[in-house]
Amino acid sequence: MAFRAAVITFPGSNCDRDMAVAIERVSGTAPIRVWHGDAHLPEDLDFIALPGGFSYGDYLRSGAMAANSPIMQSVKRRAERGVPVLGVCNGFQVLTEAGLLPGALMRNASQNFICRTVALKVENDRSLFTSGYAAGQTIDIPVAHHDGNYFADDETLDMLEGEGRVAFRYVENCNGSQRDIAGVLNAEGNVLGMMPHPERAVEQAHGGTDGLALFENAIKTLVSA
Repeated sequence: MAFRAAVITFPGSNCDRDMAVAIERVSGTAPIRVWHGDAHLPEDLDFIALPGGFSYGDYLRSGAMAANSPIMQSVKRRAERGVPVLGVCNGFQVLTEAGLLPGALMRNASQNFICRTVALKVENDRSLFTSGYAAGQTIDIPVAHHDGNYFADDETLDMLEGEGRVAFRYVENCNGSQRDIAGVLNAEGNVLGMMPHPERAVEQAHGGTDGLALFENAIKTLVSA
């Protein structure tokens, strides 16, 4: 059976094509493009991606309006059934606002938009998304955000640490995120939210391929399951 992925597009998404290209590059199959106003996702999906951008112009809070889009109820149901969901940048913000991941993404500590390649330390190498890396490995992934400062209360942070749900940390904290957190997993390990853009690091011509292993491992694992 062919690999079936979906990329959700909200008004203001601007990385949906990048995400679709990365998925197709690894899987050989173009993902289904789903509009935020659709009420239902296609059946038999293997993978769902929420891309970066500025959904609804980042009004209210980044990701807050997108989290209440009709399609997100379907995304939540699929995630609860174990379908892998990847949220990058604005997608990470949407996942926190929708309650699929804990915490919140606030304005960068510098109050400036940050757009550059940063070094990440791989903290968890046991998830579907991260097992293509080694724990402690440093990878270079681009960031591009104004609201990437990860915040959660101490109890939540301790829980994430204790359960091994911190996926990536910034080697040098670029936005003020608590405990240098750049990406987190849900308790079941099938939902990952991260601010850096792995889909922008799958072509050497774009500056590096350190994001490729995330897609390769997830997709190959799902295809062989």
